[in-house]
Amino acid sequence: MTEERQRQPTPAPGTVRRAMGYAPEPEVRDSSVKKVASSYSPTGPMGQTYLASGKAVSMRLWEEGPGKTEGEHARPYETVGYVISGEAELHLEGQMLRLAPGDCWVVPKGAQHWYRILEPFRAVEATAPPAEVHGRDESEG
Repeated sequence: MTEERQRQPTPAPGTVRRAMGYAPEPEVRDSSVKKVASSYSPTGPMGQTYLASGKAVSMRLWEEGPGKTEGEHARPYETVGYVISGEAELHLEGQMLRLAPGDCWVVPKGAQHWYRILEPFRAVEATAPPAEVHGRDESEG
């Protein structure tokens, strides 16, 4: 890189986009930016630990022992998850998915599903909209 090029100022935000014919990106000033220490996070009625939560999505941590199963149910939110450790089965709308470390999964909003924990299981899920508000974590059958 030449010395002349290094001295050129960085363009103001949105300048390049305007030059290319695009509208400038809106400036984001959100006061809801936060950090959550999981050691202080509340737990829910099913044993989940609630992590960060925004307006449209939230995260939770699951730590379950082997042998745990639950009845089939549906929830009024979409769930995406990532397995940190352990193994489980996800029974989803007549299909069975084996979940192992590094696997991700999706449970669509309203889908009938249940889990069987095979080995000590640790996973993080994101739910949209947030599962912990408006009674969304209550069983629907």
